[in-house]
Amino acid sequence: MYKLPDLPYAYDALEPFIDEQTMRVHHDKHHQGYTDKFNQALSEYPEFQEKSAEELLRDLDVIPQEIRMAVKNNGGGYVNHSFFWPLLKKNGGEPSGEILKLITNHFNQYDEFRQQFSLAALNLFGSGWAWLVVDRGQLEIVATQNQDSPLSQGKTPLLALDVWEHAYYLKYQNKRADYIEAFFNIINWDQVNKNLEAVGQ
Repeated sequence: MYKLPDLPYAYDALEPFIDEQTMRVHHDKHHQGYTDKFNQALSEYPEFQEKSAEELLRDLDVIPQEIRMAVKNNGGGYVNHSFFWPLLKKNGGEPSGEILKLITNHFNQYDEFRQQFSLAALNLFGSGWAWLVVDRGQLEIVATQNQDSPLSQGKTPLLALDVWEHAYYLKYQNKRADYIEAFFNIINWDQVNKNLEAVGQ
């Protein structure tokens, strides 16, 4: 059984950028829903329950056809959100350390990265995610539809932004650009650096 991870901070910790009510609904309702449906999809397949959720997403082709879409959607929702929460913190500031070096090497400067990442999130049609990933040793900005994970494409996520409406609609309504702008105030770059360190292990 996969369990809903606790938030690593209080529901109101990200105010005013993400409001308490959104965090409660997003974590307790949406993330819980993905978790429950993921477990339900795998309930009759104990051999897959022994694997990590990330392992399942990396090799969807081995998942039986009758549950593959449920695993892709709900397993993706479970993993994506579990990855997302630790990436947020109050007073996130700007990147430092190894991730800043890589961003500077790949995008010339942080502001250029920020602009490209924002455009990926803003231009994504419908629901999905914007990501900073490592692909064959190179940084890349990608967007995925729905709850699709870069893991299924052989890429390793470092940073993610949820641009489903449930992530921002209570506070920002249809102003996705304002939500994206707010996101850059609460990025936990220490966690991004930890994700980067894990790539080399």
